Amino acid sequence: MLLQVLGTAAGGGLPQWNCACPGCAGARAHPHRRRRHASLAVRVADHRWYVVNAGPDLTDQIEAAPALHPGPGLRDTPVVGVVLTDAELDHTLGIARLREARTGVEVWATPPVRHALLNGLRLGDVLGPYTPLEWRELGPDPQPLGDAIELSALPISAKRPRYAHELPPPPGARDDLSWAVALLLHEPSTGARAVYAPALAAWPDALQKAVEDADCVLVDGTFWDDDEPVRTGISPRTATAMGHLPIDGPDGTAHRLTGIRGRCLYTHLNNTNPLTDPDAAEHTRLTALGLEVAAERMVIEL
Repeated sequence: MLLQVLGTAAGGGLPQWNCACPGCAGARAHPHRRRRHASLAVRVADHRWYVVNAGPDLTDQIEAAPALHPGPGLRDTPVVGVVLTDAELDHTLGIARLREARTGVEVWATPPVRHALLNGLRLGDVLGPYTPLEWRELGPDPQPLGDAIELSALPISAKRPRYAHELPPPPGARDDLSWAVALLLHEPSTGARAVYAPALAAWPDALQKAVEDADCVLVDGTFWDDDEPVRTGISPRTATAMGHLPIDGPDGTAHRLTGIRGRCLYTHLNNTNPLTDPDAAEHTRLTALGLEVAAERMVIEL
C-alpha cells in the first residue's frame, strides 16, 4: 500500500489568510512551516490514485505530488476520484476545482454527506454544466477501491457542517453517526492496513480495535489540549465542544495511541497548535511516546 500525504492543516491552512497568531506568523516568516489542508492520496493501481478529501487547495496539492501529474496523454490523469470523510467545506470545496475532468468525477461519500453536498452546497447543479459527479456510497462494509485496496467507513460523529444544520433529511433517512467517518484501508495482497481519521469527535471501541490492527494510523491532531481554542482566543468553546478530541490530557488521543504496533501520525493541525512549530517542546513529548506529526508531501509505504 502506498500513501501520499498531500496536506496536514486544519481549516484555513497554515498560514490562514486573516490570522496573525504565532503559528501563522511563523509560517509566513519560515515558508517550510506552511501546511495545506489535510488530505491524502491512496494508490490503487499503477498510475491510479484516489484523493481522500478535497480542500480548496487540492489542485496545488496535486501539482506538488509528481505521482499525481497528468500524462502520458494530453488529458490523462492518475487521479481517479475523491473519497470524503465528511461534508465540511475544508474537505469538499476542492471538488469544484476538478470541473475540467473529461469523464466526470467519482465521489465516495456516506448518504448524509452526499445529501449535504447535493442539497446544501448544490454541487451537482454547479458542476453539472462542466462535468458530472459519479457517486459511490461509502459504508461500513469493505468495498473495492480500484484493483488493490478495500475501503470501508467507521461512523464517528453526527456533527453536521454549519451550512447543513437546517437541511431537512431525505425521506426515510435519519441523522446518524456517518456525518463524519474514519476510513479503513486494507490491501488484501499484502495484508497492509491503514486508518485515516482527520476529524474525531469521539473514540468508539471499534476505532480502538481498528488502530490496534493497523500498520499506519493518521488521526485528528487539530488541537494540542482541550483548552487551546479558548486560551488562544479563537473560540469560546473547547476542542471537544468543537468536535475534535485533543492530543494531550486525560481524555486526549495520545494515551490511546501509545504502545500500539503501527506507525501513528497526527494530521489536520490547527494554526494555534504548537506542533506547527518544528522546534516546539511538544514534539519531544510525542517522540517519547512513539508518536509523530505527518509531514507535508511525505510518502508512506506499507
